[in-house]
Amino acid sequence: MTTVAAWTADPYTLALRSGRGPLFLRRGDGWLLPLDVERWCEAPDGADRTVLRRCRGTVLDIGCGPGRLVSALAARGHRALGIDVSPEAVARTARAGGTALRRSVFDPLPGEGRWDTALLIDGNIGIGGDPAALLGRMGQVLGACGRLIVECAGVDAELDERCEVRVSDGRGAQGAAFPWARVGVVALAVHAEAAGWARTGHWTAAGRVFAELRRR
Repeated sequence: MTTVAAWTADPYTLALRSGRGPLFLRRGDGWLLPLDVERWCEAPDGADRTVLRRCRGTVLDIGCGPGRLVSALAARGHRALGIDVSPEAVARTARAGGTALRRSVFDPLPGEGRWDTALLIDGNIGIGGDPAALLGRMGQVLGACGRLIVECAGVDAELDERCEVRVSDGRGAQGAAFPWARVGVVALAVHAEAAGWARTGHWTAAGRVFAELRRR
């Protein structure tokens, strides 16, 4: 079995380069969460467009992947920046016409405290394995009137899971273990309240669940 660094090399890099999976997050007990690489590498779909319509002003896309949202926002006239820890994701975003930096959300970021909108889409509320800490960090990144749009787990509104996972191709290659979280829309509201956010709306599109948060 081949093991490499999480998100920065095979199999994730190979999947982004080819634009297709299979790709999974694998828990230690063998459970697999499919990752929709093909959708990430295509133009925004109808569910994505419900997110794009809610973006205002400057937009920061955390864990932007291959950049479909960043490039679409730029085409709509927004000043948009993607951040991702994967070099291939950053390169692919640039090729798609977007702007991205290789950066963790917990690193110093350009424009901290001044962003109008931030996105945590495609399960990225799970980054770091601690939704409360991530929501606290977003309070530092966004402006006082900023909005945060989060895609939640759609399987259970009350789901609130912490786990250790690896990126896997389902055929033996996998990355290093890292902490992850999955949060349903009800659990998100609880974490948001504790971190000083108010949920101002939520919606479902194409089976995906989203919530909008504002600073209290």
